[in-house]
Amino acid sequence: MTRDGDIPTIFNPRRSRAPSVLVTDEGVSNGPFTHADSVGSQQEATADQPLSPLTTKYKTCSDSLCSSSARKIYFGIWVTICVTASWVGATHCIKYLYIMKPVEYDEAMVLAPQDGAGVNVTAIHNHYIATYKAPFFTTWFVTNWTMLFFPLYFVSRLGSRRCESPSDILSESIRDFRDKGFTAGRFLTRCSLFCLLWVGTNYMYIRSLHILLATDVMALFATNISFVYLLSWVILHEQFVGIRIMAVILCDTGVALLAYMDGITGSPTLGGVVLATSAAAGSAVYKVLFKKVIGDATYGQVALFFSLIGMLNAALLWPLSLGLFLTGLETLHWDRLPWPALLAASALSLVANLLGNFSVALTYDLFITLGLITAVPVSAALDVVLYGAQFEGMKLAGMILIAVGFFLVMFPDNWPDYITRLLRNIIMLSHSASMPTPNRGKKRELMYVCVVGCVVLLMMYKIR
Repeated sequence: MTRDGDIPTIFNPRRSRAPSVLVTDEGVSNGPFTHADSVGSQQEATADQPLSPLTTKYKTCSDSLCSSSARKIYFGIWVTICVTASWVGATHCIKYLYIMKPVEYDEAMVLAPQDGAGVNVTAIHNHYIATYKAPFFTTWFVTNWTMLFFPLYFVSRLGSRRCESPSDILSESIRDFRDKGFTAGRFLTRCSLFCLLWVGTNYMYIRSLHILLATDVMALFATNISFVYLLSWVILHEQFVGIRIMAVILCDTGVALLAYMDGITGSPTLGGVVLATSAAAGSAVYKVLFKKVIGDATYGQVALFFSLIGMLNAALLWPLSLGLFLTGLETLHWDRLPWPALLAASALSLVANLLGNFSVALTYDLFITLGLITAVPVSAALDVVLYGAQFEGMKLAGMILIAVGFFLVMFPDNWPDYITRLLRNIIMLSHSASMPTPNRGKKRELMYVCVVGCVVLLMMYKIR
């Protein structure tokens, strides 16, 4: 989707590239061997004392494992794990809110013995009823937590840069919007538009959890990346890549299979699939419009924008939530409100959005994006354990097609060059095996073997 081969994060529409070397407060890069004096002394020592082949290999391996790219990969693995855990946790906590809870009530019964004397006995019965059915209230409550974006960013900036004053941090974030030509009224109008789009998208996602399993909803929401590519191609004039069109077709086919997995008549599944897919499309519209209207935003701009969305949501949409409660369109029992699950869902959703927007400073966008699709098998395992769900037939086929389409969308723009280079390396490996030369190093052969092994593993994974 990008011209450099990186993939925009699923949470953050901003496609910035983190610097390969980070700079600390003292102006010294955090990579190894940063001081010139130490580098010069090490070079002199190397010139005086030649290193053995084993020491040279160890030094080369150590440098590669401690390089900036390697560190970003290490951080990326942890970011993927954290995004997966927070996304799955937030979704399953919201799903738990809709589960029918047992409610005890007393029922008086009169037992008549043979002598005619009646005895009153009170029996306790358990009935399972839906004590919570308030998707809009849940959306409003969870969105309010986005107000913490800028305070958390503000505190982190104060802790990392001691030379900056609070007024400098605030004025820097506001000045970036002012430099782009935004007046106060125009900026608030844009924030209100994005607030409505954000709330509508999250409402459809949360509402679909009342109908479908969490895994189904998360798999359908993963089609978000295909919608982002289509809109970016049409609106942002991104480069056309044929394999991504094939990925979009595969995702749409997977959505169709999930829509009809329980039949057509008498099943609410179709409505839930439409809601979840609409949520994915709404999220894509939000990302592309953010890129079109705001452009490349800094971390301060993103934090301020999200905080304003949370404030507008809290200030303007509470009458709608109250009206739905008073008219009975949403069921909400305050004495039996599951506060732990609601608070956990809000906190985990905040963590997922924070990681999606700010962890790009530590790693590549690809690892953030992977957190959305890796959450699907983790959620499936929880659904099997907690609810006894079964994934087979059209449901399993639809999820597999969506996953394949997801990975195809992440192919870089110049993927034919990578395939050509890989085939050329395989041909060279076969020639080197047929005509061995004594001067050919083992390191290059080992690299070719690793490449072939990775290709075989990838093919096996696709087949499965």
